[in-house]
Parts: sequence; structure tokens; C-alpha cells
Amino acid sequence: MDDYTRVARVIEYLEARHTEQPDLATLAQVVELSPAHFHRLFVQWAGVTPKDFLQCLTLEHARSLLRRGESVLDTALQTGLSGPGRLHDLCVSLEAASPGEMKNGGQGWTIVYGVAMTPFGRCVLAESPRGLCVLSFIDPEPEAQVIEEMKREWPQARWQRDDRMAESWVARIFVSGEKANAGTSLRVFVRGTPFQVRVWQALLRIPAGTLTTYGELAAKVGNPTASRAVGSAVGANPLSYLIPCHRVIRGTGVIGEYRWGHLRKRALIAQESARR
Repeated sequence: MDDYTRVARVIEYLEARHTEQPDLATLAQVVELSPAHFHRLFVQWAGVTPKDFLQCLTLEHARSLLRRGESVLDTALQTGLSGPGRLHDLCVSLEAASPGEMKNGGQGWTIVYGVAMTPFGRCVLAESPRGLCVLSFIDPEPEAQVIEEMKREWPQARWQRDDRMAESWVARIFVSGEKANAGTSLRVFVRGTPFQVRVWQALLRIPAGTLTTYGELAAKVGNPTASRAVGSAVGANPLSYLIPCHRVIRGTGVIGEYRWGHLRKRALIAQESARR
């Protein structure tokens, strides 16, 4: 069992018994670890103790992140939506496919893709000539299904598998602290409608450790009555983690669903909050 699977199992256990407040020894038993090993797991994976991490999973904590996000997102969006966003010390710039590129379906392109392990489970990554175009966690969907759906986006392209390429991308993306390479830029390439692209650009402005709501995000992209359309655009995000759609939750503070599983969404939010 990998570290993320253990973390997800703990979150699932807590959801089912949220009124019981189980102690750390009980949670360690859930994932078949000694209390000492359980403690080391969370310090290594989340950068904090299990007790501190569990505090980041509460509804009250999610609401505090929403309050923090209200002013932070306003400030972040003052620079506009077209510039790069930031992921830790990576500078993420987003480019959108032109109508001609979408019509050609990737004809003449070679898109290299692969499967690699991340701190949040296995994922598929793909790199087009224009930039990284897919980062999709594999479960709860089977690997073959994820790859098939990915290839339908650019049906005329030549697809080449290279898992080492995917591993190198994971090493570059999922870094923190002293390992991070400050100022490194990363270009992502997306296929979407103008509205979807605008929403994805806004998502890049939500800093780690803060959250926003679908209604707030709709207002920030200039259409305050379009919460449902914003939700659809958030759900269609092709680049999990890099375009941080997990930082959008319900106005009540409830985390809500996620294309790659609600347990993963809770783990992402809690880890980012714990590491601030």
C-alpha cells in the first residue's frame, strides 16, 4: 500500500466516523501501521504531524480557508487572467489551442505520454509540441480508460508512450521546500471553449492554502450568475493539480465532488494547507 492510499483510507475512515473522534492509535490500525510509523508517514507525506493534518480536514478549517481566499483572490486577479500563475516555485503559463489546431485534431504532432507515481497516486501525463496537455490521476477510472479519453482529444496525433518522461515531469511538478527550483517556468496547453479557458486561467490565480467558491469564481470571471457553468468548466479541467480546480468548494465549506475522487480533493487541500 503506497503512502497516498494510506492517507486516503484514513480520510475515508474519519468521514464515516466523524462524530467519534478516533485517536491516533486507532487510525494507525486502520492502515496497518504502528503509531510511530503512522506518525512518520504524515511527517514525510504532509510535512506535519498526524494531529495537525487532521485539523486541516475539518469543516471549520475549510471555512477559514474560504475567508482567507476572498481577499487573496481579489489581489491575485488584479493582475488580470492572461499572465502566469504559480505552483509552489513553478511559474505556470497557460496557452489555449486555436480553432485551427482544434479542427486539425493534432495532425502532424507527436504527443508523448506516460504513467508515473505522484504523492497523490498514479497519474497519466502527456506533452504536446505546445506544452504539457494532460495530467490526470488514474483512479477511480482505470488506466486504459483515462488514456483512451486523452487520445480522443487529439485524434489525428501520433501518440508515443514514455513512462520515464512522465516520471521526470512528476519530479519537476511535485516538489516543495529546498527541492523546489525557484523561478522555473512550466507551459501548459489546453483545449477548451473561451469560457473554459477563462475559468482555468482564474484557477491559476488561487494560491495554495486558500479556497474559493463556485459563485465567487463566477463573479471573478465576469459572469456572477454562471455558477453552474463555472462548475462544468472546473470539472472539465485537463490538468489536475497544475490548474488547481481542487481549490474550489461549496459556499458552505463542504469540499464537494472532484473529477479524480473527493478523497483526493480533501487530501490535496489538507496537504497544501498544512504546508503553508
